[in-house]
Amino acid sequence: MADLHVTIRSARETDLNGVNALMNMPNYRRGTLRLPHESLATTKRRLLEPAPNVTLLVAEEAGAILGTANLTRLTNRRSHVGQVGIGVHDGHLRRGIAAALLCELLSLADDWLGLVRLELDVMADNLPAIALYEKHGFAVEGRLRATVLREGDFVDTLSMARLREPPRRV
Repeated sequence: MADLHVTIRSARETDLNGVNALMNMPNYRRGTLRLPHESLATTKRRLLEPAPNVTLLVAEEAGAILGTANLTRLTNRRSHVGQVGIGVHDGHLRRGIAAALLCELLSLADDWLGLVRLELDVMADNLPAIALYEKHGFAVEGRLRATVLREGDFVDTLSMARLREPPRRV
């Protein structure tokens, strides 16, 4: 991780082309539910018109978008819950970018939003991501069999979550 010089920040309109290119990379897409050939218009809607309860972050290095992350805060009786998603540029895996994005999401969830439960789904064969999530306190809560059709094959996903004590009152 010594070569990690990325900036984690909120996504903005000027990121549109970089985020669209990222989302269409084969390995990035392989770990998500995105379909091939996501249009610029679809990416624009995701990036520039997110719901008010969604935070979108990017990892940027030297002007290039190398990763994305999102935190969706649920509502009503699940307002203590957030859902997490992370993706990294195919050519920049294993550099600590996903860890940096995850740490920023955890800080936001814990220190600013007071979320008690964070949850995510991960492809069962994505061992590096599973290890990262476990390192940061997530645990597997269940295996969903044949949940995703990926390149002609059904893939299992794991439901993972991290629980923490509610923030204390001062």
